[in-house]
Amino acid sequence: MSKEDDNKAVVVRWFTEFWGKDVNLAVVDEIAAPDMLLQYSLHEPRRGREDIKAFMTDFRAAFPDLNFWGTADLIAEGDYVVGQWEGGGTHTGAAFDDVLSGYEALPAGSGRKMHFTGTTVLKVIDGKIVEEKGLDDGLTAMTQLGLVKAA
Repeated sequence: MSKEDDNKAVVVRWFTEFWGKDVNLAVVDEIAAPDMLLQYSLHEPRRGREDIKAFMTDFRAAFPDLNFWGTADLIAEGDYVVGQWEGGGTHTGAAFDDVLSGYEALPAGSGRKMHFTGTTVLKVIDGKIVEEKGLDDGLTAMTQLGLVKAA
């Protein structure tokens, strides 16, 4: 297999085990670099395995049915893999305030649903993800969650 194919295999595993329906936080220790950067427009940037695991633990505590999935074939060139995705969940768990907007937290169990899309670029070196940077449709998610009023 080529380097690009190997990198795509790492990203498929990450998308399935970290972002998929059933989270496996052990995957962070297995394929994330120790100082990995996780950065999306909707959330504060996270760095390092423990911070990334804490992010997902809190995200899934608020949205127990959280799930994201790919919507197109991955594109790979050199150390970079690009993926398109969609996903979301229902806020039935803990209060949630991990949004960059500075808006009030969702009170626990609000029942609000979010469904949105995005594009992610991941950098993979020697089989480890060193950064994941994504542009998500955070405005759609925040509107659906009632944090921003629809026009």
